[in-house]
Amino acid sequence: MMRSLYSGISGLRVHQTQMDVIGNNIANVNTVAFKASRVTFQEILNQTIKNASGPSQVGGRGGTNPQQIGLGVSVGTIDVLHTSTGVQRTDRATDLAIDGEGFFMVSDGENVYYTRAGNFDIDVNGDLVYPGGLKVLGWNTLVTDPTTGQQYVDTTGTPGPINLLNLSMPAKATDTIKFEGNLDASLAVGETVQYSFAVFDSLGNEHKLNIVFQKNNPNNWRWRIEAPTGSGINVTGSQGTLQFDENGKLDMDSSTIPTDITINPNTGAAQINLKIEFDGTKFTQYANSTTVNATANGYTSGILNSISIDSEGRVIGYYTNGQSREDAVLAIATFTNPAGLNKVGNNLYQHSTNSGYPLYGRAGVGGRGTIIAGALEMSNVDLAKEFTDMIVAQRGFQANSRIITVADEMLQELVNLKR
Repeated sequence: MMRSLYSGISGLRVHQTQMDVIGNNIANVNTVAFKASRVTFQEILNQTIKNASGPSQVGGRGGTNPQQIGLGVSVGTIDVLHTSTGVQRTDRATDLAIDGEGFFMVSDGENVYYTRAGNFDIDVNGDLVYPGGLKVLGWNTLVTDPTTGQQYVDTTGTPGPINLLNLSMPAKATDTIKFEGNLDASLAVGETVQYSFAVFDSLGNEHKLNIVFQKNNPNNWRWRIEAPTGSGINVTGSQGTLQFDENGKLDMDSSTIPTDITINPNTGAAQINLKIEFDGTKFTQYANSTTVNATANGYTSGILNSISIDSEGRVIGYYTNGQSREDAVLAIATFTNPAGLNKVGNNLYQHSTNSGYPLYGRAGVGGRGTIIAGALEMSNVDLAKEFTDMIVAQRGFQANSRIITVADEMLQELVNLKR
């Protein structure tokens, strides 16, 4: 009977633990990116009354099973359920959710923590921060591709704080301009058409230029680039011919297009070495109105105006000069065993000896989930399941309390034998 008393006590304890976990789950039903926990039970040691015996070779007796009395129950595991759940739209640029595996990385300057909650903000110093002031980690070192000249973020180093304060974009001198459009085939030989376009020098000054087309014969046009009168800009090497076939298509082999045009601005900036391109598939000669479009790649300087974050965790900066640039990349960490992470409060985790070390990198690669911007991950607490588990825990607690009551009554009867 004493064994049953202690078995009943152990049952009360584990069901109380189960209720504690259920209560915490329900309390966090609306907590951003909260992951519910569950409790599993396991029996404690058994007291062996009689060991098992095998069949006897003499006498024809069969085997007997062991006789054991269980000594109660204990908590086997308290598991964090890292199951996926839905997201809630917020349309706030710095609210992020991870669709798939992985955790955001944040730091207090000494320790690195991991979280699924992406309710970030930008503080007065321009740092991307987690609630409580922890800094969100990633990469924001810009490098330039030597082939294309494009700037991008180097993600090969150790992640650090992401700072967006006073970001600016230097001016870029125009070095390529591409023309598309149509020259009116019905124009008479000798007629001219003129279109204006703009280029930028190394200081970001805008310069207006004109391109003039003059029809030489039914399928041949002469073109030249010239500066407006009084601009003081000197343009050299700046003319050529365009040859079209009988179907109005531009014959690139028979056309003359200089590889480089030199423009000397009068602003103290470096000279502009301009490469002219005519799109062989989009520049035609049909009997329609003349339309010429010029696409140049230069721009003036600008400062950061706004940001957005894409599915790979790239922080895209939009600048006052109309340009955009990859300014930072968020770091996403994955673990071999996410359930082995230690909860440290505030929706944060730390790695443990059983979680493995973090493998961090860009979102969307290496098994990491993609980023959903303008949304927050919801709690994965299932209220229907929690209330069902609550009923089961309550009945289990009641049943174990009855064990203690009945065992006590039996002991009372034993004491009453001598009256």
